[in-house]
Amino acid sequence: MSLFNIFIELFTDTTLRTITIGTMVLGAASGMLGSFAVLRKESLLGDAISHAALPGIILAFMFTGSKESYILLIGALIVGLIGTLWIRGIIHTTQLKTDAALGLILSIFFGFGMLLLTYVQKLPDANQAGLDKYLFGQAATLVSQDVYILGGVTMFALLVLFLFWKEFKIMLFDADYAKTLGFNVKFIDILITFFIVLTIVLGLQTVGVVLMSALLLAPAAAARQWTNSLSKMVALAAFIGALAGLIGTGISASEENLSTGPVIVIVASALVLFSFIFSPIRGILFQQIRLHQNRNNLEQMKTLQLMFNIAIKHKDFTHPHSIGILNNFRGFPKSSLNKMVENEWIQISGNQWNLTETGFKEAKEMFHSNTENHE
Repeated sequence: MSLFNIFIELFTDTTLRTITIGTMVLGAASGMLGSFAVLRKESLLGDAISHAALPGIILAFMFTGSKESYILLIGALIVGLIGTLWIRGIIHTTQLKTDAALGLILSIFFGFGMLLLTYVQKLPDANQAGLDKYLFGQAATLVSQDVYILGGVTMFALLVLFLFWKEFKIMLFDADYAKTLGFNVKFIDILITFFIVLTIVLGLQTVGVVLMSALLLAPAAAARQWTNSLSKMVALAAFIGALAGLIGTGISASEENLSTGPVIVIVASALVLFSFIFSPIRGILFQQIRLHQNRNNLEQMKTLQLMFNIAIKHKDFTHPHSIGILNNFRGFPKSSLNKMVENEWIQISGNQWNLTETGFKEAKEMFHSNTENHE
């Protein structure tokens, strides 16, 4: 079956359609809210909370004996929020910085979660089987109810973003200024953090504890390369996240025993790499092109300055001179002559060159500007 037919089947087969819509909605929500984590320089928050949620899943199972996804995810949400509060508390009451607090909570909670998971798996009860799927996710277990929950949370998050957009934006870039305007900065911070934690928890079933932070950050990191506008970044991150979910699910469906979650993360990472290279604003390729252009422009300016210094020694600045004179100029690029002819700064006839009126005015302005700067 061709890849095209597989993508068609994603929306015609009932089971695959549920999984596809679920992963796309999760990707969109992760990209949208992950943008705020990236811009707040809290990229490790997703990693810490996703790992901290593991003991919540196991504890929820131990107390209820149920493996219903919504019960386990409620346990993950509660413990994830506790982990977030601990991180905030450590940062504000100790000398530890944010990265140290995040790493500490991540290690403690995840270690405790693995200890509980090992203990539960050794119990003489087959009911605990399958809890380890939350480590790497299992998108195939998504049902319509899960998709409805994901969709409802995403729509609610969009509504909150719309209602508090001005507050979010100001606090994101200047929290002190937001305080002077009378905004409740603490409430806004808690609100956006809650939605980030909620999105992470909802994604555990699909992508898993280990990889959820990548899905939260990758679309936002990719979108950041393409725009300087917050609204455009949030929208683009949501699109990239949804696209990663669609492509990842399609690739996973094309092969047997290919986990959907890891494939989605790999696709999202590939989109980040593509953005890092080809983005017109921050892409490595276009940076090198601009650097090369700037270097060429500088060489043209230096060459024009040299020609001007030679031409002003004559009464008629259009007096022709031999190109050989320029060969004594160290670093003289011969390719610059063609660009200068295109700019109508010089004329070339045979092995001789002469300044045009346009070139003379350009050089004179540049010469006077440099003279004034030196003075």
